[in-house]
Amino acid sequence: MRFTYNLDERPPLPELILLGLQWMAIVIPIVIIIGRIVCEVQLDQPAERILFMQKTAFLIAVTLTCQILLGHRLPLVTGPAAVLVVGVIVGQGFSRSSVYTSVMVGGLALAVAAGTGLFAHARRLFTPRVVALILLLIAFTLAPTIIRLVSDPGLNAPVLSQVGFAMVMTLLMFFAARYLRGVWKSTLILWSMVAGTCACALLFPRSVQLGKDATHLFAFFFTHMTTDLTFEPGVLFSFLVCFLGLSINDLGSIESVGELMRPTNLDQRVNRGITISGLANILAGFLGVVGPVNYSLSPGVIMATGCASRFTLLPTAVLMACLACSSKAFALIAAVPSVVVGAVFLYISSYQIAAGLAVAAEETGKFDLEDGLVMGLPLLLGTIISFLPGTLVGSFPPLLRPIAGNGFLVGVVTVLVLEHVIFRK
Repeated sequence: MRFTYNLDERPPLPELILLGLQWMAIVIPIVIIIGRIVCEVQLDQPAERILFMQKTAFLIAVTLTCQILLGHRLPLVTGPAAVLVVGVIVGQGFSRSSVYTSVMVGGLALAVAAGTGLFAHARRLFTPRVVALILLLIAFTLAPTIIRLVSDPGLNAPVLSQVGFAMVMTLLMFFAARYLRGVWKSTLILWSMVAGTCACALLFPRSVQLGKDATHLFAFFFTHMTTDLTFEPGVLFSFLVCFLGLSINDLGSIESVGELMRPTNLDQRVNRGITISGLANILAGFLGVVGPVNYSLSPGVIMATGCASRFTLLPTAVLMACLACSSKAFALIAAVPSVVVGAVFLYISSYQIAAGLAVAAEETGKFDLEDGLVMGLPLLLGTIISFLPGTLVGSFPPLLRPIAGNGFLVGVVTVLVLEHVIFRK
């Protein structure tokens, strides 16, 4: 395919900034979504939630810069990893330091595995059925979180009204995705969140309170770091399995762009890119935020814009770094109502499920009974465990609670046993 600007070409400055703004319009909504979900679990004070999003924006700026200049060196956008949200949710009841210590250890393990070449051997475990199941599990095990978002008591609106609003908004997003083209389609999530917030303000007037929790236009965020390392074996093991899912996401994202652009030394780019992701997750654990991953939606943006220059993401990194220093800006961003975030996350999860089903049938072009069994039982177990009442999970022994109560972990372990032991080919 011919591109307006190829991988190592630099567009003129005006175009470079405009293309960087477009990438930023894709990243910001995901920061809001992931940030709001984690904050609902961990943080009660509005100021702490704003601080969390500032740190996340700074982390993305650093990671993007390192990936574009030192890592995979491809036009791949980076953002907080949804799969790590599963570990955060399961880590409820344990200290934040134990959760983010586990993020640091997981990032270190990923960086070492990729940097030493060990990851290349582990890739043999990632058969199409395993990868498909992991993609499905991410969506299904986050379903309870979506339910909480679209039934927020703080919205001062009946639950039925909130659920109806979320359903209508999600269907309108699918309708728009069907007919929009180019930049409008690639930034659909951003415009949907803006329109959804405005509609929510009209229907539920108390749901939107703009910027009341921050008084400073500029405010730095180097506080509340993870300096007290706490090792909880159950939480640590839970996150290591989540990092298995993160590595699959990272690998698939880099290879998908590689397949589109055919750059030289793709294997080396994969190793460098995943190594940078691991190191960035170490930094994320220290900052006390969810770690980053390369997003697989990047090829669609490249195709839509016709620009494959990696340098278009550098303005995005600079703008994210500037945004990270403004608590007032993130106070405005954090004003998006929970029901809007839930509707957008439902839309994204639908694409996650579609991607999983597509991967499942990709290798042979068919889906037989054995495929259904290998994927069906882990998916069912993972979903059931994700919906277990908190009181029941809380009755588990502390060591087993983040393991046996983690639907994602149980699903991944089950599919590995079925794929490589019971139905081994």
